[in-house]
Amino acid sequence: MPILKKGRVFGYPILTPLWIAVFIDILGFNLLFPMAGFFKDLLNTSNTLIGFVFSVNAIFGFIFGPILGKLSDKYGRKPLLLISQFGTLLGFILTAFSNSLLMLLIARMIDGIFGGNFPIAKAIISDVVPPEDRAIQMSNISVCYALAGFIGPGIGGVFFTLFGIAGPNLFAAGLTIITITLTFLMLKETWPEENRNLHVENKIKTDIKIRKNKNARFFLVLFVFHSVSFVTVISSISFFGASILNLNPLEISLLLTTAGIIRATIRFTLFKPTIRKYGVENSIRIGLTAFVVCYFLLSFTTDFVMMLILIIVISFAASLSRGPLDSKISQTVSPQVQGKINGLSSSIDAFAQVFGPLIGPFILDTLPAYWLGIVTSIIALPSSIMAFQKMEDKKYNPASADSK
Repeated sequence: MPILKKGRVFGYPILTPLWIAVFIDILGFNLLFPMAGFFKDLLNTSNTLIGFVFSVNAIFGFIFGPILGKLSDKYGRKPLLLISQFGTLLGFILTAFSNSLLMLLIARMIDGIFGGNFPIAKAIISDVVPPEDRAIQMSNISVCYALAGFIGPGIGGVFFTLFGIAGPNLFAAGLTIITITLTFLMLKETWPEENRNLHVENKIKTDIKIRKNKNARFFLVLFVFHSVSFVTVISSISFFGASILNLNPLEISLLLTTAGIIRATIRFTLFKPTIRKYGVENSIRIGLTAFVVCYFLLSFTTDFVMMLILIIVISFAASLSRGPLDSKISQTVSPQVQGKINGLSSSIDAFAQVFGPLIGPFILDTLPAYWLGIVTSIIALPSSIMAFQKMEDKKYNPASADSK
């Protein structure tokens, strides 16, 4: 398999349809989530059950992410990515015409089952991008999150106002059809059959179980602490702003939009020079430490300006750490099991998306508000401490893999 030359931030043309696919998948969630408050009246149910429905998507993503990733190791990236995209399309269509809680539940289950875009996307990046440039390319997934984060709610609100629940979901379905077409016509298979055959022939040597791989286990444990704390804070912003800071919907929307703009701006300006100057490992350390500090300061946040400053710093920390962490995780295993390891890291994110949105509101409902910052900073602290170990040496080594 030829290694592509290093280029600009998006300097790998073969990845273009991949970025579009990832962006649309994230955009679909951001189109849907702002409407969650309206589902209670539309479907004549409770907020608790609506919250459970949204968690179901993450639950099934947690279960099926590694499965799809491992299947891509065996059958190739492109076929599994197309299957995932068709599943996403079906999920949007079913959601558009959901007239009952059960139908909405089924739609979110299907979207979660086939939500393999992320582990497969990470595997494709690992296939074609050399390790020294991988952190920058992995962080483009964070850019997709940022762009979808401030574009999605606006589009979703307009289409929902004009056409009801069908509007934003059919719009997302149309975008998914375009993505499927681009993937089919433009995306080249990055994991050719000879590599898959090599994977089967050398399975005992190369398919080392993750629990026996000390380097992979180190980064996955670190990623658990980071993801749970990060998702808890991000998913609590609207609750904290409304119930504690008494912000109106426009101000909360401005916070989230600002976070997306800042994160994307940093990604295209400060991120690359920071990585080049300080290195991937130090950038991760800066980002994870900034998270701990910001989460703790959340306990003392009393107005919109303070909250805005914290959101900006958190966005900067996310740009510095999340993409590079994905890169470090991918470098702990052999090329033959990239789908599997990236499926596991995506499952950790899905795990965080199941429990994070439950932890924050529970704290705000049952404890003084300052406990949100204390609890999340405590959860995040182990990831920051672990990052100061010598991460540079925690890479896949074929000569010693069996002992890892």
